[in-house]
Amino acid sequence: MTSSSSSKKQAQDPPETSEPTLKSLRTKMPKSDEKKKLKDIEISVPLVYGNIAFWLGKKASEYQSHKWAVYVRGATNEDISVVIKKVVFQLHSSFNNPTRVIEEPPFEVSESGWGEFEIAITLHFHSDVCDKPLSLYHHLKLYPEDESGPLTMKKPVVVEHYDEIVFPDPSESFLARVQNHPALTFPRLPSGYNLPAPSNVLILPKLLFILFLIHV
Repeated sequence: MTSSSSSKKQAQDPPETSEPTLKSLRTKMPKSDEKKKLKDIEISVPLVYGNIAFWLGKKASEYQSHKWAVYVRGATNEDISVVIKKVVFQLHSSFNNPTRVIEEPPFEVSESGWGEFEIAITLHFHSDVCDKPLSLYHHLKLYPEDESGPLTMKKPVVVEHYDEIVFPDPSESFLARVQNHPALTFPRLPSGYNLPAPSNVLILPKLLFILFLIHV
């Protein structure tokens, strides 16, 4: 089912991509344990998680038919590390080191193999966001829905889930730290309410979703 290889190769020209299969959810997280909270306010973080898979064509073998990547990213590729501290991907037990911990973006794991299986994805948040992790589940998809047609290297298989993570009654420090961040959506604050100054930590935007391509 697997190979321990996790290398990425990038071609000069992107392949023709098929329309991704997208499923939508809305997940409400438990309230933070922080003392200073903003009542009746919610912060929403739209994100996408899923996989992209490339058939290896003539290089495919019985146990090495595809290269693939599983990932979590902002809904439109924003940097969500302002909210997410690390992501843990639990692969099939046949992989070397099946528990992959990614502590900085891009939050993704690249591998190769032949089989489809369920991947557990656990999001761990910064301490001022939420104390409890969020578990997501994604079934790795290597083959297109229309299995009657021939396999092609030009159109990778893309299967994604959209989820809007909602944080009710956020802490003042969380809201101050992420105010005006493009990855998050906020309601209008009450008139006359002033947030504390945000931290001086510089958060550099990074591209979360890197489309890895294959030379053959």
